Amino acid sequence: MTTLTSRERVNRMFARQDHDRVPRCDSYWAETIARWQQEGLQGNYYTVLELLGSDFHGLCWVWPQAFPGVEEVVREDAETKDVRDGQGKTVRYWKNKSGTPEHLGFDCDSREKWEKIYKPALLKNWLQIKPEETRQAYEEGRRRGLWCYLCGVEPFEETRSLMGDEITMIAMAEDPDWIVDVSRTFTDVVIRNYEAALATGIEPDGLWTYGDMAYKNGTMCSPQMYRELIWPDHKRLADFAHAHGMKFIYHTDGDVNGVLDLYVAAGFDCYQPIEAKANMDIRKLCPKYGRQLAMFGNIDVMIMATNDRDRIEEEIRSKFAAGMATKGYAYHSDHSVPPQVSWATYQFIIQCVEKYGKY
Repeated sequence: MTTLTSRERVNRMFARQDHDRVPRCDSYWAETIARWQQEGLQGNYYTVLELLGSDFHGLCWVWPQAFPGVEEVVREDAETKDVRDGQGKTVRYWKNKSGTPEHLGFDCDSREKWEKIYKPALLKNWLQIKPEETRQAYEEGRRRGLWCYLCGVEPFEETRSLMGDEITMIAMAEDPDWIVDVSRTFTDVVIRNYEAALATGIEPDGLWTYGDMAYKNGTMCSPQMYRELIWPDHKRLADFAHAHGMKFIYHTDGDVNGVLDLYVAAGFDCYQPIEAKANMDIRKLCPKYGRQLAMFGNIDVMIMATNDRDRIEEEIRSKFAAGMATKGYAYHSDHSVPPQVSWATYQFIIQCVEKYGKY
């Protein structure tokens, strides 16, 4: 079998055609890279991706804000700082380590504020990427033979970012038309940004959209509520991708077993990163969904963090076997690789990916 370019490899994976090896990508906490540099890594985040043999190349990041560029520090101490951002929300960040920020408050707490302040601002400030930089990134990816994708955030993540979980969930039950309007508006703005990128003449291979819609034990709302309020815009994004010759990858953490049929119905091409600790397991999913939905990830970072090579090798071996049986599988950890994983261990992981990922 000939060695394929990354673009050829990933496209053949999506088509369930023969290809030489499992496509690869991964993500890492900043603290993980810092540890690895202390343990002998000569380079940075992108060096690790090169050593892994990553096949994917992002072109842009679209996360629209009503007031882009706004960041007002309202309080800080030696360890944290409180920031009011371009969505009008106030969050607390750690200064010296990564992690999910603490949500302190959301200014967009009523339909009136959305309609009078945030929606008009969002529509006015709709262009939030630099199309020329996106084109340059595309040219670099094409030069290297990589699978190039547009990237951004989907409407459920956007809505929660603007209004917070509590306001969003209550509104989904008590004022669903408001949620539909927020979701539709954000989706309109995201698509306009992608259209601005495409207007430069680029032809990306995919659209990879991010948004967490589930916790460890299930989705944040019922499947029916998702279907009625958010799913139509997810389908719009997938339809937009397909209309421009792109595959659609959807990222969400959490247990989404209850909505996978809706992903298929919306036309999703791929599901990522398939969080193992949230009851997601491709050894169970692939026999049912593997021909309709490519699987991207599911290698448990909690097992990686044990640094137990026997357990890690079995995790990779067994899940690669399940994914590769469909020819529609790509490697990724089931979340960002944490700093508990040593550099020696991750080098071993790369070796296992190479060993078990060949067709």
